[in-house]
Amino acid sequence: MNLTHDDVKTILEIIDRAESLDEIELVFAGLKLHVRRSSGEPFARSAQTQARPAMAAAAPAGVASPQSAPANANARELAPNEVAVRAPMIGTFYRASAPGEKPFAEVGQRVKANDTVGVIEVMKLFNTISAEVDGTVVRIEAENAALVEFGQPLVIIAKD
Repeated sequence: MNLTHDDVKTILEIIDRAESLDEIELVFAGLKLHVRRSSGEPFARSAQTQARPAMAAAAPAGVASPQSAPANANARELAPNEVAVRAPMIGTFYRASAPGEKPFAEVGQRVKANDTVGVIEVMKLFNTISAEVDGTVVRIEAENAALVEFGQPLVIIAKD
């Protein structure tokens, strides 16, 4: 039996509801999941919260888990017509399908809802990140090949 990303998300939500839990490590079917709450605050944060006290990583058992990158504390406020495409999971964000390939999205590029703007790699699986609205890319918030957190802004799109 393999765990899906939805399974991992559900596990994290369960851990989030366990208010007295500060740290847990699960090893299951080749997956090692280590979650640590650094300030005693809940793991799941609203999409508008900048600070992310929780650090979580998933990696194959026996492999050191990477620490999650800090949230972009310098992220600018969104204009009323702007939408942030946020990371739906913890993983490594890539702007292109392969090194040397053209990025999925560039600043100034027009995108339609469901166009690919990046991918997130988790445990050798690549998950497509899509634009949620039609519009123009105004900022790329995440660095290529950077570790991103759940809910972290990746791309900012000005809606049409």
